[in-house]
Amino acid sequence: MKLSILFDLDDTLIYCNKYFNLVLDQFADMMLDWFSGYGVDRGTLLAKHTELDIAGVQLFGFKSEHFPQSFVDTYRYFCEQHRRPKSSEEEKWLWDLGISVYEHEVEPYPHMEETLDELSRSGHRLHLYTGGDPVIQQRKIERMNLERYFEDRIYIRMRKNTEALKDILQAGRFDTDRTWMIGNSLRTDVLPAVECGINAIYMKREQEWTYNMLTIETPPRGALLTLTALSEVPPAIGEYALKLKESGV
Repeated sequence: MKLSILFDLDDTLIYCNKYFNLVLDQFADMMLDWFSGYGVDRGTLLAKHTELDIAGVQLFGFKSEHFPQSFVDTYRYFCEQHRRPKSSEEEKWLWDLGISVYEHEVEPYPHMEETLDELSRSGHRLHLYTGGDPVIQQRKIERMNLERYFEDRIYIRMRKNTEALKDILQAGRFDTDRTWMIGNSLRTDVLPAVECGINAIYMKREQEWTYNMLTIETPPRGALLTLTALSEVPPAIGEYALKLKESGV
């Protein structure tokens, strides 16, 4: 059975969250230094940042500016809360720190190439569906030379949700019974796939962004699998297809 398989990029094929967490740790360290003596603790600081960061994504989508802006907004919040004077130099430092997350090297997850090679050799049609700033995402794709697997079947969206996925599926005339979505985000990968009636694989990661987590209440029409390694993808898809064949579906 030849399938259409859509892969997410960040934290599915390549590392992403660990670099954000490194920068976030630097942010927290500096903020605690600036606000020492004001009674601000790390937990409260990071909780407020998470709140403002998620609010920015919901408002603007995955614009690259939203992350450094979340640092500045958190800084301004605590300045106002504790009547600490704001500093344009400190705000610039925070902005530069936030934007630096996009300058990290691109690092693939283990078995990325082997997995994509195996699926391609099996005759499956691979697609890449990623959310974010088109310039930044395209740079990652080029650094990993991912066009060799996905060719012109690459979709970059600023907002990644059910409507965006539905548009891609309709425009490409995908056969929903033979289509899979593979990604680490329950919110932007798995839930839209379930709501669009296609098969889904949740790539569970140790470090996950709070925004990506939710409870899926929609009953899946097809497969809904949870895996932890890319090397598990080809056999999992093969086993599911075999079960369908044996059951006469």
